[in-house]
Amino acid sequence: MKQNALVTGGSRGIGRAVCYRLGQMGCHILINYRSNEDAAKETLEGVEQRGGSGELLPFDVADGQAATTAIEKWQQDNEEEYISILVNNAGVRQDNMLMWMNDEEWENVMDTSLNGFFFSTRTLIKQMLTKRFGRIINIVSLSGLNGMPGQVNYSAAKAGVIGATKALAQEVAKKKVTVNAVAPGFIKTDMTQDLDEKDYKSVIPVQRFGEPEEIADLVGFLASEQSSYITGEVISVTGGLAT
Repeated sequence: MKQNALVTGGSRGIGRAVCYRLGQMGCHILINYRSNEDAAKETLEGVEQRGGSGELLPFDVADGQAATTAIEKWQQDNEEEYISILVNNAGVRQDNMLMWMNDEEWENVMDTSLNGFFFSTRTLIKQMLTKRFGRIINIVSLSGLNGMPGQVNYSAAKAGVIGATKALAQEVAKKKVTVNAVAPGFIKTDMTQDLDEKDYKSVIPVQRFGEPEEIADLVGFLASEQSSYITGEVISVTGGLAT
């Protein structure tokens, strides 16, 4: 039976690359997005051009009711199938020094990364356990491991997902459900477009930013049958930056 994979924040950047990779592996891709339908449609076209199949599944991951409703409706419409792979990729940055950070900047970042992980995962985990197979891959960040000045909100949110990854992995391992996290460093996406790559070459041992495809290849492995003995891990993809 073909695997169904939900990728949150799948319309651009790392999420788009993950959709392409999982589609090439034969998965049917559910491309989640909040508002940028045009970008999501471009991702779907890219999946199909690469020989894969998919569909759009719009909802705001930070809205628990919306996330639950959208996922449960898909499950009701596809009674013979289930979503066996979940990639919690959706995230936002709203950088500011803590002393100047307002409530909205804190809440938006926490809601999207940490609460978004909770709502989507909680809705899908029961069927994974019942079917005795599941892959949950959380896209975190070097910021969640080391902390980053000006990103107290983002660092806290990603660190929270890292802790949740390790705890959940222990809860569900007996049922052949694995839970892992991937921690990218500086990757060429919309989230790093305000950074000058030249300024960071001296601190990145491989002397360049990473490509989204280099994250997607690891996600593809963690989503596969071959990764069945890997769970509760946080794997850094940072070009050699110490974590």
